[in-house]
Amino acid sequence: MPENAPPQTAEPETSADATTRVRAPWTRVLWTCVAAFALWLLLFAPTLQHNAQVSPVGTRRTVALDLLGPIAATSRALQLSRIVSETDALTGRTGNVPGNGAAVTVIGPGHRRATLPRRPTGKGGHTTGPPTTVPDITHPTAADPLRVLIVGDSLGIDMGGPLQNDLANTGVVTATLDARESTGLTRPDYFNWPVELQGDLASARPQVVVIMMGANDPQDFPGPPDIPFTSPAWNVMYAQRVAAFMQLAGSGGATVIWVGMPPMQNPQLSAEMSDVDAVDQQQAALVHPPVNFLSSWTLLGTAQGAYAPFITNSAGEVVNVRTPDGIHLTPAGGEVLSQLVLNFLRGPLHFVLP
Repeated sequence: MPENAPPQTAEPETSADATTRVRAPWTRVLWTCVAAFALWLLLFAPTLQHNAQVSPVGTRRTVALDLLGPIAATSRALQLSRIVSETDALTGRTGNVPGNGAAVTVIGPGHRRATLPRRPTGKGGHTTGPPTTVPDITHPTAADPLRVLIVGDSLGIDMGGPLQNDLANTGVVTATLDARESTGLTRPDYFNWPVELQGDLASARPQVVVIMMGANDPQDFPGPPDIPFTSPAWNVMYAQRVAAFMQLAGSGGATVIWVGMPPMQNPQLSAEMSDVDAVDQQQAALVHPPVNFLSSWTLLGTAQGAYAPFITNSAGEVVNVRTPDGIHLTPAGGEVLSQLVLNFLRGPLHFVLP
């Protein structure tokens, strides 16, 4: 370039992207988002309505049901909700269906871990076919193993996994586990445990039933009218449900063991668990035949019944038994309760287990 040549200036951008780019007005973007949200709400309103129905009783639940009711009705009338259900079926998502028995597993002599098939049920959840009688076996063998059913909530899962494995490892027990997170006896509209237990009893034909649940039960009974937690009416209704569940568990002649809740890190929740344990223990003594109540309060806590994330086990080892949420059990904590149940079976109940 010659020394005295004028400096060159950059050419203006003339690319295809620069000349064809169009910016939509913000109002159009806003209304597009609103329309997309409205379509999503219309499609999923029945699912959202179900989630609201099974949520804890209170103002939030009431407002949600009032708002979602007309939208869900419109979705069903237009059959838009079928799009969601058919898509879930194609992708293998079953959703939160009360009474779904897909999580039931069996381990024992001659069994690998497998899903337990369901027997059909009639109206009201009662099983079809003749009632099952359960013989008393205190000396099980590999050829004639003891049949044990374990049911419960998420803490029941924490205990049930180790217990199922420990029982199966004896070589003379077939152990069936059916435990579900976020379930209990106060909200059958969310998950109906009596109906589920009916199916478990018919399929597993247990001679021993081990139950651990109650962590999700301290909440209002939905109405109308709603029955507030800790009210006298709540205590009466909860005691009735616990007693009925215990009697159902033993209706085929099975020995029933109920494992109580441990103390919790949150003082209020711990007090609620103490109240639930008191009802469970009282009803265990009153039902016929009586249910064996095993307390975990000091076993997974201090001697004074306070919360303890670490305990010293029977071997003198300090082990972590609680998860960081202050509620659930670590595998070591589940093993502590498994040994509690096994020792009770071998001791007071006189089952001969290797």
